[in-house]
Amino acid sequence: MKGSRRQFIKGSSLAAVSLGLAGAREAFAQAKAVAPSDRVRFGVIGCKGMGWADMRSALRTGGVECVALADVDQSVLDERAKDAAEAGGGATPKLYRDYRKLLEDQSIDAVVVGTPDHWHCLILVDALAAGKHVYVEKPLANSIDEARAMVAAARRSNRVVQVGQWQRSAPQYQEALKTVRSGALGKIRLVKVWAYQGWMKPVPVLPDSAAPAGVDYDMWLGPAPKRPFNPNRFHFNFRWFWDYAGGLMTDWGVHEIDIALWVMDAKAPKSVMASGGKLAYPDDASETPDTLQAVFEYDDFNMLWEHATGIDGGNYGRTEGIAFIGNNGTAVVDRGGFELLPETAEVDGERRYRMDARPPFRPRDVEALDLHTANFVEAIRRNDASILKCGIETGSVAAVNAHMGNVAFKVGRKIYWDPASGSFKGDAEANALIVPAYHNGWKRPTA
Repeated sequence: MKGSRRQFIKGSSLAAVSLGLAGAREAFAQAKAVAPSDRVRFGVIGCKGMGWADMRSALRTGGVECVALADVDQSVLDERAKDAAEAGGGATPKLYRDYRKLLEDQSIDAVVVGTPDHWHCLILVDALAAGKHVYVEKPLANSIDEARAMVAAARRSNRVVQVGQWQRSAPQYQEALKTVRSGALGKIRLVKVWAYQGWMKPVPVLPDSAAPAGVDYDMWLGPAPKRPFNPNRFHFNFRWFWDYAGGLMTDWGVHEIDIALWVMDAKAPKSVMASGGKLAYPDDASETPDTLQAVFEYDDFNMLWEHATGIDGGNYGRTEGIAFIGNNGTAVVDRGGFELLPETAEVDGERRYRMDARPPFRPRDVEALDLHTANFVEAIRRNDASILKCGIETGSVAAVNAHMGNVAFKVGRKIYWDPASGSFKGDAEANALIVPAYHNGWKRPTA
């Protein structure tokens, strides 16, 4: 990217982050007037779902254009090429079936990685080696070892890496952090994090078949084990198969666990245990548990993760969220807002709140994803990764903790973490799950 681009409207994206979307729209509109030679040029690798949602969001920042798309599915490429032309003022992006060809384009400044999880590590490492800034979808990695390799690659580069844990950019989570760290809740003994997903129905058992026309299925598999094509494992539903992802624990879990550990200023647990399984839909096609509880032990508090499919009745009447449970009260935050639930105590014969109550906080006119992608663009312009809301090391903490929960579930017992060695204490079976096997000629990046 030219030096002049780093100077262009230097405060526009930063204003968006600090003011919220309502106050930033005018700044974004001004940014769109920038000359093409000074825009941040993006490519998207994996364009079906969140990859395109992230790109569309970045385009709303202004001073950004989408110049290239890569996907193994030609129908997705065709659809997103039209979407990009409409969103980017009529320019038609270059289309690639192999992401490595996209990375060879030296005019591209940044890439969005929206592929299935099992591809994140390889693509991010390759993109950084090609000199690109990277916005990578969550979870950062599909294993603990891959997270380490990705952090190491980012440290070797001078590129900006943002992880798509966009709740970090939403004001209600920042309000929760401020409240908990003020000490008003008293001693925090337990943090509950949960995702109850009532919209998720059983994945029907379907026979293997030929891959759809226009799909490079071998490329889609990449480092995953060789298997016949099955529609259940393709596009969105890949999340529920261990070859490609970690189920709801790494899909929703990284969002919620990230906020919990951020607010509590914690990184690695002392121990983890998990119990659950396919209890709601035991005969459907998915592999990952539809019901799971995991207990993470940290130095001075416990964290309880819960997920369930097919039902919405989560904690505190919320389908998802984080609750910080203290001696004086509980702070509950979710994507809808932030609320305090004070404890009471009898004082001089009267029931009184142990802390000051206040009305619930509800964010207004804020699209947190837009704030998150604007933050990424601003970090690129300033060449300053320190201003990122969720840089790669931050994203790795949530991913590693979530994967630890899945490891505990798979081995079926309590596991203990040794931070000095970066391994589980005296547990060969658990340690074997830290490092993934790569297949089909693909080589696993190492730290």
